Amino acid sequence: MSRVHLEIRGPIAELRLDNPARLNAFSVAMLDELAGHLETVERNPAIACVLVTAVEAKAFCSGADINGWGDLGPAEFARHWVRGGHRLFDRLARLARPTIAVLGAHAFGGGLELAAACDIRVMAPRATIALPEAQVGIVPGWSGSQRLARLLPEAVVKEMALFGRRIGAERALALGFAAEVAEDPRAAAEAIAARVCELSPRAVEIAKAMIHAGRGEDSAALIEALGSAAIAASADRIEGVAAFRDKRKAQFPGT
Repeated sequence: MSRVHLEIRGPIAELRLDNPARLNAFSVAMLDELAGHLETVERNPAIACVLVTAVEAKAFCSGADINGWGDLGPAEFARHWVRGGHRLFDRLARLARPTIAVLGAHAFGGGLELAAACDIRVMAPRATIALPEAQVGIVPGWSGSQRLARLLPEAVVKEMALFGRRIGAERALALGFAAEVAEDPRAAAEAIAARVCELSPRAVEIAKAMIHAGRGEDSAALIEALGSAAIAASADRIEGVAAFRDKRKAQFPGT
């Protein structure tokens, strides 16, 4: 049974967690499903915006299901569970399309890290965020100490990770972590997504890449991607390909 769904409605895609009995906590199978859906989204140029949501429960996502990692040995835990999840959330963060996390309820641990990997977040007034990993003897492993520390002041991340404190929606808004607090966060997110669909897809994509490069989010790959996009539109590229195919020396026009 699928626990992560992908629905595409015109230019808007929705990635929806559906494991309410486990407070939408991630299992290994859910991580694999999310990876497959991200591949589908990446390859669909008609998608302009992505919503990350969850079936209504007490939590948007309570993090990683302890049944998935509790019995793993140190090497397997570090190499596969932590690094695998980290790579997956990096992939979400680096999607070319804008992403909106819809937090209708609490986001803890890996759930907070999932929300942090999105471009913006819309929260319900009752939603809170937290990093409770120390309660079960572990530390944030899916970018909570890295990406989250770029989105929130260091002292706030320490409040959650070191002191076990929860941060409410209004404070998250004041800190800039939440873009909006709304009684109906899904409707608010859909309104934002509708506005994105009115903008130039290519301009939005490039703007996101430039912002990420400026803060060091996969900057090496982004620099090469932007440079490659520029050269792909050049007359030199057209001439170079044609000369290769014709088995002749290229005469580059320099434009």
